[in-house]
Amino acid sequence: MTLIRVVKQVQRKSLQCPLLCKFSSDSSALRKGPECKWLCGSSQEIVSALRGQVEVRQNFISEEEENALFKEVEPGLRKKRYEFDHWDDAIHGYRETERLQWGVMGESILRRVRAVAFPEGSPLLGPVHVLDLDKEGYIKPHIDSVKFCGSTIAGLSLLSDSIMRLVPENNSTDWVDLLLSRRSLYILRDDARFKFTHEILKDEDSFFIGQKVPRHRRISVICRNLPV
Repeated sequence: MTLIRVVKQVQRKSLQCPLLCKFSSDSSALRKGPECKWLCGSSQEIVSALRGQVEVRQNFISEEEENALFKEVEPGLRKKRYEFDHWDDAIHGYRETERLQWGVMGESILRRVRAVAFPEGSPLLGPVHVLDLDKEGYIKPHIDSVKFCGSTIAGLSLLSDSIMRLVPENNSTDWVDLLLSRRSLYILRDDARFKFTHEILKDEDSFFIGQKVPRHRRISVICRNLPV
């Protein structure tokens, strides 16, 4: 084994040190403060800083609902090829599309997403973004432009588990990892959107609390609100 590979493995393991959060995906639990199993971070301070601004709801959709969404988006995605150069260099190995019209089940699912993620009456971005990440693809650390979306982003994870990492823009030594299980819904709000970079880790770096989380092809169905 080369020295470079050893160093990379040591660096990767140094990010696996678990410090579980003290809130869960249930909104009432956010106030009560029990331990959750979908978020860990480099310190309790950085975990506390994101209280109420990150949320992962495991098993938000059923396997049947996942299949219905997949059948809706797959024909359009299949017409495209995976890209390895993004316009702002944020994504590697992806294809994407937007959808305005959905079938009955798809529209029902998206209504549920909007109901739990956005305040009532919040103006929403009309098209729903569909991002297809190849098994070898990944999303690099970035902060979304305020020109294109508002304070909240909500995404359904289809086909694969993955790890989303958030890092404070002003302190690259701190980090928070979210376990985005297949069929879960993640929500990022406010400072988590604009003061933290977020990324989807490569398969080789995909660990959560020291455990390997294999990354396969992943489709995310993403809703956003409009900038104020």
